[in-house]
Amino acid sequence: MVFALGFALFALGITISIALHECGHMWAAQATGMKVRRYFIGFGPKVFSVRRGETEYGLKALPLGGFCDIAGMTALDELEPEEVDRAMYRQATWKRLVVMFGGIAMNFLLGFILLVILAVGWGLPQLKQPAVIGGMGCVGVQNPDLTVQECSGDGPAQRAGLRSGDVVTAVNGVPVSDWDEFQAETQNQTGTFTYTIERAGQTSTVTVTPERMLRYPKEGPGREVSVVGVGPGFVPPQQYGVLAAIPATVVFTGDFFIETVKSLAKMPQKVSALWEAVTGGERDPETPVSVYGASRLGGETAERGLWGMFILILASLNFFLGAFNLLPLLPLDGGHIAVVLYEKARNMIRGWLGKAPAGPVDYLKLLPLTYVAVVIGGAFMLLTLAADIVNPITLR
Repeated sequence: MVFALGFALFALGITISIALHECGHMWAAQATGMKVRRYFIGFGPKVFSVRRGETEYGLKALPLGGFCDIAGMTALDELEPEEVDRAMYRQATWKRLVVMFGGIAMNFLLGFILLVILAVGWGLPQLKQPAVIGGMGCVGVQNPDLTVQECSGDGPAQRAGLRSGDVVTAVNGVPVSDWDEFQAETQNQTGTFTYTIERAGQTSTVTVTPERMLRYPKEGPGREVSVVGVGPGFVPPQQYGVLAAIPATVVFTGDFFIETVKSLAKMPQKVSALWEAVTGGERDPETPVSVYGASRLGGETAERGLWGMFILILASLNFFLGAFNLLPLLPLDGGHIAVVLYEKARNMIRGWLGKAPAGPVDYLKLLPLTYVAVVIGGAFMLLTLAADIVNPITLR
């Protein structure tokens, strides 16, 4: 029951995020004097609508998105005589950019507000796992399928005197700031070395003699590395008061946005991982999720009472939507922004050459590229949905 409630609430959160994205476009268009003909949530058959002023607001049967119909968004739009002067494509460049960025900005703003709520109510997590020592034990032999054979006795870290909760700041003199750096530097050692650690406010060094073992990465052949038998320690989220939460969230948002862009850049590389998940392989937890998959995770977080994670996932979705829409591909907002900037740059150059401004870009010539982007994007979404159905990402 709680899972179903969480699933429904997360799906509602996605719908609200999309609705506010379209509101960003609509409010920006109205503020800059353009005509918004229609504002609808969903697609398909119309459920109901109401007219307020010159805009029709409504709901459609399939809550899979939404749209904001601005008169003259491109020169291909059919216009009524009274709409010609207010057509979007005839407006100043800055007005068109404000409208196109309006939806993207709304997603970023909503994501920021959600993170402020998270900071006050549950605390902001560490985006990267700090180099904090957690569990320790012996070093087992790893199999090619990434399972580890049983072992007994103390591991190198225990014999060296490391303790759970120690924060490693350097490996053999090389500064490390997170677990990935700590692990990489440790594996690269070839003999006895030192950890610089912080323990109870004091800095000290610990000498460790690692064991050389074969380890297998997610991709590629195995290699012999140095291991010490430690796992990452838990670092609780840092909670803030209302006033302190604002600057803390600003810093967190900057780092969060960088991680979002990195994730977006890796999307093409995830196609093979998604296909492997669909065909029976292990699901990589870093692969993208569909709306269904995200809602499923929302249901799981609600079922376990992890409402802070629920908000974090919804915030990350908004940042992802905003960043994704910045891609310079039609029909995304970024594609329209690229067209506007191209027209501005082209007309500036024509002005320098003493020529009159050229007409608007012919979107008919861009249709082949648009169709390619739609087909590829649609196929990727279907693949992601299939992976979420047959091999979903679950909370561990």
